[in-house]
Amino acid sequence: MTRLVLEMRKIQSSLIICYLLTIGVNCGGGFLAKDARASDSDSRSRASASGPSRPNVVLILVDDMGLHDLSVEGSQYYQSPNIDGLARGGMRFTQGYATCRVCSPSRASIQTGKFTARHGVTNWIGAKSGMEWNRDDPVLPAEYLHSLPHEDVSLAEALREAGYRTFFAGKWHLGDQGSLPTDHGFEVNIGGHHRGSPPGGFFTPYKNPLMKDGPQGESLTLRLGEETASFIEQHQKEPFFAMLSFYAVHAPVQTSKELWQKYQKLAPPLPLGQGRFKVDRTLPVRQVQDHPVYAGMVEMTDQAVGRVLDQIEKSGLTDSTIVIFTSDNGGVSSGDAYATSNLPLRGGKGRQWEGGIREPFYIRYPQVTTAGSESDVPVTGADFYPTILDLCGLPSRPDQHVDGKSLVPLLKGGTLPERPLYWHYPHYDNQGGEPSSLMRLGPWKLIHYYEDGRNELYRLSTDPYEQSDLSRSFPARTTAMAEQLEQWLNSVGAKFPQPDPRYNPARTEAKFQRIQTQLLQQLEKSHAAMLDPNWKPNPTWWGSTID
Repeated sequence: MTRLVLEMRKIQSSLIICYLLTIGVNCGGGFLAKDARASDSDSRSRASASGPSRPNVVLILVDDMGLHDLSVEGSQYYQSPNIDGLARGGMRFTQGYATCRVCSPSRASIQTGKFTARHGVTNWIGAKSGMEWNRDDPVLPAEYLHSLPHEDVSLAEALREAGYRTFFAGKWHLGDQGSLPTDHGFEVNIGGHHRGSPPGGFFTPYKNPLMKDGPQGESLTLRLGEETASFIEQHQKEPFFAMLSFYAVHAPVQTSKELWQKYQKLAPPLPLGQGRFKVDRTLPVRQVQDHPVYAGMVEMTDQAVGRVLDQIEKSGLTDSTIVIFTSDNGGVSSGDAYATSNLPLRGGKGRQWEGGIREPFYIRYPQVTTAGSESDVPVTGADFYPTILDLCGLPSRPDQHVDGKSLVPLLKGGTLPERPLYWHYPHYDNQGGEPSSLMRLGPWKLIHYYEDGRNELYRLSTDPYEQSDLSRSFPARTTAMAEQLEQWLNSVGAKFPQPDPRYNPARTEAKFQRIQTQLLQQLEKSHAAMLDPNWKPNPTWWGSTID
């Protein structure tokens, strides 16, 4: 009898260990962790999601990649064969938008299915607001939430409740302790924390509290791709949601010596007498794509995407995996690294024009999408949540993804009813953008500015590059759209800028004069130097070289 009891206890212990290994997760440092909000339902719901009809989901989010930073979107300089193939393998949305001109709000919209004014994360987390902002500007930026709201059921939580294994790698920037990926439905978190840029740069040592360093010379971008591929390989026999959220191509702009040399030689010559930069209202804006370091970052990102796509194919999962690719905001054409040009779109990251919010936007799911198909219906990152639920055969959550719409009708060749799209950015930024709110309805786009209350109106169908303000030509339409925008913002409890009592117009004018002279000259000189064959940023090329 005693022997029987001992044997039964051994079996019980083995079962407990197996269960713990099943629900345990790797949080980048090699230890087990668990999101308490989902733990009770994981084992039950995973069994229900294990059928062959439940597709996998891979969501690839690039940081700061502009629409025209890919050869499939018209770049004659950057090379992106793997991403190009992905775009051509499914549906390419030619009017795809991020929900904000900077990162954290767009990321929150993907996780919640809501526009930024509704979920409350309206600026990149860490940016100053109120009286803490002191840059000689007329208004004080509005306050905003500094973490992803726990009241929301995130996309990862919805899929995890349905039995999906959930994985996150890369940039999070939606909160610190208590609001990390593992607090919002992801079992595995490799490198996602509160920072918006990689603390150690793009080569090891990473100085990332949630990611182990790699061997000398290892690329962060390639490492994140490898981690994602490994997760897919390990979980290929069960439904999974893998989100690969690159830190690239955000600053610091760094690449290997070999890739810099490649693109230094490929850079097109500037036309005689033309500069690389042109001031548009507030800051210089890059006019050409010839930054060889940035080009190397684009290629390395493409290589990492290729590694993930290769693993999906190798695992025999191509037909049963939804792959989504997009960016969180436009390319950095002004401010920060001044790294790329979004022309012919106006502006870039941080700016209120199309260059700040138009993105690569691709969905491939061979069971539904047709290779080479396109849609010109305006869509946003808030639409991913209901679209993924729909494609996975899961119930919609209309009280959650309030502003998102399932794009499945478009993926099947159909249409969607026309709807208004809203953006709210009551802040300044590092890229010269002006505090404003936007509304798009059909071909019309309204911009309402908070410094002086003026409106601009553009007809994107005939003026996609926003060169002709039609607000005076169509006053009734301008007023109607402005009123609709205001009503919507008030209905969701949006916060607005307030006048800055410290404002001194003379200091602002002096700042602008420095921008037009000193800054413009410095930029022309430093960016021309990168194309000198003898240029060298530092002895180790940011740690990419191996002794």
